[in-house]
Amino acid sequence: MKKIEVEGTTKDYIKIEYDKGGTLYILATQLDLIQKYAGSEAKKPKLNSLGSLEWKKTKTKVRTAVKEIAGELVQLYAARENQKGYVYGPDTIWQKEFEEMFPFEETEDQTMAIEATKQDMESTKIMDRLVCGDVGYGKTEIAIRAAFKAVQESKQVVYLAPTTILAQQVYNNFVQRMQDFPVTVGLMCRFRTQAEQKKTIQGLKKGMVDIVVGTHRVLSKDVQYKDLGLLIVDEEQRFGVTHKEKIKKLKTNVDVLTLTATPIPRTLHMSLIGIRDMSVLEEPPVDRVPIQTYVMEYNEEMVREAIVRELARGGQVYYVYNRVNQIEDVAAKIQGLVPDATTAIAHGQMKERELENIMYQFINGEVDVLVSTTIIETGLDISNVNTMIIQDADNMGLSQLYQLRGRVGRSNRTAFAFLMYRRDKMLKEIAEKRLAAIREFTDLGSGFKIAMRDLEIRGAGNLLGAQQSGHMEAVGYDLYCKMLNDAVKQAKGVAPEEDFETSIDIDIDAYIPPAYIPNEYQKLDIYKRVAVIETREEYEEMMEELLDRFGNPPKSVINLLNIAQVKAKAHRVYIKDITQKGTVLKMLMHEHAKIDTVKIPELVKQYDGKMTFTAAGKNPVFVYNMVKNSRDIKKTDPVALLTQLVEAMVKICERI
Repeated sequence: MKKIEVEGTTKDYIKIEYDKGGTLYILATQLDLIQKYAGSEAKKPKLNSLGSLEWKKTKTKVRTAVKEIAGELVQLYAARENQKGYVYGPDTIWQKEFEEMFPFEETEDQTMAIEATKQDMESTKIMDRLVCGDVGYGKTEIAIRAAFKAVQESKQVVYLAPTTILAQQVYNNFVQRMQDFPVTVGLMCRFRTQAEQKKTIQGLKKGMVDIVVGTHRVLSKDVQYKDLGLLIVDEEQRFGVTHKEKIKKLKTNVDVLTLTATPIPRTLHMSLIGIRDMSVLEEPPVDRVPIQTYVMEYNEEMVREAIVRELARGGQVYYVYNRVNQIEDVAAKIQGLVPDATTAIAHGQMKERELENIMYQFINGEVDVLVSTTIIETGLDISNVNTMIIQDADNMGLSQLYQLRGRVGRSNRTAFAFLMYRRDKMLKEIAEKRLAAIREFTDLGSGFKIAMRDLEIRGAGNLLGAQQSGHMEAVGYDLYCKMLNDAVKQAKGVAPEEDFETSIDIDIDAYIPPAYIPNEYQKLDIYKRVAVIETREEYEEMMEELLDRFGNPPKSVINLLNIAQVKAKAHRVYIKDITQKGTVLKMLMHEHAKIDTVKIPELVKQYDGKMTFTAAGKNPVFVYNMVKNSRDIKKTDPVALLTQLVEAMVKICERI
């Protein structure tokens, strides 16, 4: 960041260096032109040189790929819209009674998702809704209510889970919630004997089984349904290609509800709106308590104490150690520290059956401490486990730590996470930052807020197909979402809005002085956020935050905020550029500005000879002379004047 004085006014500029030594200065008030590059494996992006065509070529390539995917998505959506699905009736008394038996209070997001799902079922279109939210945020309850609604009209329901353990958990959930009603729930997975499975298959064929929960076993040829009405798919991205094909066949004219715990970031959500019906659960359940997170050197006494304290309140413990070759020694050590506890090991190299049996025992409370690798990071929801100890946490990525920590704190008990690194080990700067970040973000649902770009990209890759991750890497996440948004609009036949930037360069000190915010990173962050202010509300929030964090803002900072507000208004009325030379303000408009030309003379006349209108090539230009006498210029507040002028322009523009 460089402070540069031009013709008597001081401003902050960002100095950007390119490959081969090129340099570009941009005004700090235009920081919205820069996005943070986001890559899933944090690979170093390739630098381009200033003035070369490389970047343009990359963008063109990605734009073509994005166009294809947008076309496919829109086609799929249109085909589904044209088919007619089964129309369910409104909620019955049973439905209301069933919903009132839910032992928790629904969050606002959950209520909205439930309403949207029911509306889909009650309409003629075939439902295809995606529900995403952190684990334990109530996705299963949405599925349970939809299933209950389907069963009341004699339709059958399939719940497809990616693992046997998860299938068992969901089955228990369904059985417990439906026990007071005449609903038959079956389970199809390896925990069931051949005879039990055969009985369930016959029941499905005859219509005696209403709901079946299972792994990909329910996709087998021998499983037939009397009248299938609803398919619920949990974590679809974890099924292989052949299973996905079978799911597609099941989907033909059945309502589909897909659940996922991969955060769908807002930007991607916006660009997919209108192609997929989505419900995002960002709100934590009412009585959920944030996880107490400690980062510390490895300490045996601390480990022992943490385990003993958890077991004393009847809970269980996850102990994460990510090296298979030494995991048995670690487990033996833990057993030695806490001899009364039952310890078991779980890792990905075990035989599947053996692993599932151990997890099963852990779920049933027969194991106190589970020493495992990071395989526990997805899908398990065990509310009795509320302490997690991670050994050598400095070797793990931020999103991995976040996902792991999310395995505890599933109930209204306080949960503890201990992130430990080896004694006397000098932490690398990057590992230190990671651990600091995870400690800082103890808020619930902060998975949506941490700048977990690798998670976002993985989430987007899951949703759009793995090859799309590569395109995202090429141009960065934000730009990819913007391109996708435009491509979707085009594919739907909506003319994309004119894409242009608005810049303001007037003779006024508008910068953040070092005495006000000394830290360079904080200063950059504030500039970036000021650059995207659009409404009065955002302006006031920013003002409040500045007052709260740094004290009374000086005049130059207030000017900065006011310019940001004017800039947002100017953009809405198609102004591309506002510049000041001495006493003259020049407003250059976009060539396709939607102006009501009849009103221009009226506007010019209003300013008593100070305003003129010309056209610079294709662009309309308004020129305003602040004062005839340059000595009086000091008395004029250019920002207040600009605000007034821009508001006057609203009258001649169609856009507002």
